[in-house]
Amino acid sequence: MAAYIIALVEVTDRERYAEYVKATPGVVSQFGGRFIARGGRTTTLEGAEETRRVVLLEFPSFERAQAFYHSVEYAQAKNLRSEAATATLILIEGCAPPA
Repeated sequence: MAAYIIALVEVTDRERYAEYVKATPGVVSQFGGRFIARGGRTTTLEGAEETRRVVLLEFPSFERAQAFYHSVEYAQAKNLRSEAATATLILIEGCAPPA
Protein backbone atom coordinates (compact mmCIF):
# COMPACT_ATOMS: atom_id res chain seq x y z
CA MET A 1 0.00 0.00 0.00
CA ALA A 2 1.31 3.46 -0.86
CA ALA A 3 2.58 5.81 1.84
CA TYR A 4 3.07 9.56 1.83
CA ILE A 5 5.45 12.02 3.37
CA ILE A 6 3.94 15.44 3.99
CA ALA A 7 6.54 18.15 4.55
CA LEU A 8 5.75 21.59 5.93
CA VAL A 9 8.81 23.77 5.42
CA GLU A 10 9.69 27.27 6.53
CA VAL A 11 12.54 28.38 4.29
CA THR A 12 15.03 30.70 6.00
CA ASP A 13 17.77 30.78 3.33
CA ARG A 14 16.44 30.54 -0.24
CA GLU A 15 19.82 30.11 -1.94
CA ARG A 16 20.87 27.28 0.35
CA TYR A 17 17.41 25.69 0.13
CA ALA A 18 17.73 25.66 -3.66
CA GLU A 19 20.68 23.27 -3.21
CA TYR A 20 18.45 20.93 -1.19
CA VAL A 21 15.74 21.10 -3.88
CA LYS A 22 18.30 19.98 -6.47
CA ALA A 23 19.68 17.20 -4.27
CA THR A 24 16.44 15.40 -3.37
CA PRO A 25 14.83 14.10 -6.61
CA GLY A 26 17.49 11.47 -7.25
CA VAL A 27 17.31 10.14 -3.70
CA VAL A 28 13.51 10.09 -3.72
CA SER A 29 13.45 8.08 -6.95
CA GLN A 30 16.09 5.64 -5.61
CA PHE A 31 13.50 4.53 -3.05
CA GLY A 32 10.65 4.33 -5.56
CA GLY A 33 9.22 7.68 -4.52
CA ARG A 34 7.85 10.56 -6.51
CA PHE A 35 6.78 14.11 -5.84
CA ILE A 36 3.01 14.66 -5.94
CA ALA A 37 3.22 18.34 -4.96
CA ARG A 38 6.32 20.43 -4.41
CA GLY A 39 5.79 23.94 -3.13
CA GLY A 40 3.07 24.94 -5.57
CA ARG A 41 0.21 27.33 -4.98
CA THR A 42 -1.75 26.69 -1.76
CA THR A 43 -4.70 28.12 0.09
CA THR A 44 -5.88 27.22 3.57
CA LEU A 45 -9.49 26.08 3.43
CA GLU A 46 -10.02 25.59 7.16
CA GLY A 47 -8.08 26.23 10.36
CA ALA A 48 -5.05 28.42 10.95
CA GLU A 49 -3.49 29.78 7.77
CA GLU A 50 -0.63 27.60 6.53
CA THR A 51 2.19 29.78 5.25
CA ARG A 52 4.92 27.14 5.03
CA ARG A 53 6.01 25.43 1.81
CA VAL A 54 4.02 22.20 1.41
CA VAL A 55 5.55 19.13 -0.22
CA LEU A 56 3.86 15.77 -0.77
CA LEU A 57 5.84 12.64 -1.69
CA GLU A 58 4.45 9.22 -2.54
CA PHE A 59 6.31 5.94 -1.92
CA PRO A 60 5.26 2.38 -2.76
CA SER A 61 5.08 1.46 0.95
CA PHE A 62 5.47 2.80 4.48
CA GLU A 63 8.71 0.84 4.79
CA ARG A 64 10.21 2.32 1.60
CA ALA A 65 9.37 5.84 2.82
CA GLN A 66 11.06 5.11 6.15
CA ALA A 67 14.08 3.66 4.34
CA PHE A 68 14.31 6.84 2.26
CA TYR A 69 14.14 9.13 5.28
CA HIS A 70 16.74 7.16 7.26
CA SER A 71 19.11 6.55 4.33
CA VAL A 72 22.69 7.77 4.15
CA GLU A 73 21.86 9.37 0.80
CA TYR A 74 19.02 11.47 2.22
CA ALA A 75 21.08 12.38 5.31
CA GLN A 76 23.37 14.40 3.05
CA ALA A 77 20.42 16.30 1.57
CA LYS A 78 18.82 16.70 4.99
CA ASN A 79 21.97 18.48 6.19
CA LEU A 80 21.47 21.05 3.42
CA ARG A 81 17.85 21.52 4.45
CA SER A 82 18.67 21.94 8.14
CA GLU A 83 20.94 24.88 7.26
CA ALA A 84 18.27 26.56 5.14
CA ALA A 85 14.90 25.77 6.70
CA THR A 86 12.91 24.35 9.57
CA ALA A 87 10.55 21.53 8.70
CA THR A 88 7.92 19.15 9.96
CA LEU A 89 7.76 15.84 8.08
CA ILE A 90 4.88 13.44 8.60
CA LEU A 91 4.74 9.88 7.24
CA ILE A 92 1.26 8.47 6.67
CA GLU A 93 0.14 5.20 5.18
CA GLY A 94 -2.41 5.45 2.39
CA CYS A 95 -5.75 3.68 2.47
CA ALA A 96 -7.01 0.87 0.32
CA PRO A 97 -9.30 1.82 -2.55
CA PRO A 98 -12.99 1.08 -1.95
CA ALA A 99 -14.06 -2.47 -2.80
